[in-house]
Amino acid sequence: VKTGELLTDLGLEVEGIETIESIKGSLKGIVIGEVLTCVQHPNADRLKVTEVNLGDQVVQIVCGAPNASTGMKVPAALVKARLPGGLVIKKAKLRGELSQGMRCSASELEIGDDSSGLMSLDQDIVVGSDIRDIFDLNDNVFTLKLTANRGDCLSIMGIARELQAIDGVTAQHPNVD
Repeated sequence: VKTGELLTDLGLEVEGIETIESIKGSLKGIVIGEVLTCVQHPNADRLKVTEVNLGDQVVQIVCGAPNASTGMKVPAALVKARLPGGLVIKKAKLRGELSQGMRCSASELEIGDDSSGLMSLDQDIVVGSDIRDIFDLNDNVFTLKLTANRGDCLSIMGIARELQAIDGVTAQHPNVD
């Protein structure tokens, strides 16, 4: 049974269901890459030329992030990927060096506010993994229309308790000190 149907069975009117992709934009073509080499761009002081392992291929990407370094695991947008702001990634020459993608900050992917440099990821993440799987972005957003007598459902935990009552799955409560 679908979650929307369960919510309706509980007496909670589901006004709409949207995918995260329809709200934020597509994150297709963005994978985890590992920086193999990182050298100063020969024709630009603020750019670096990197080789990035994407799992099934190694590509050269020119990057201006100040924290770019060898060994980092970062989100990498492949050629033809579309970032949430609408930017489509293309092959390009930046000051004479070929760039076959873009390494990304959290703000460029709209999954965080940090725009000071590349989003550095844990070393145990598998190279080539889809960013949507790593950050659990293949999900839905439910808009509920609550009546005045359902104040117990004004929070995520209230909704979780209601779903727990109907489907028996134990709600996971956050650990608060």
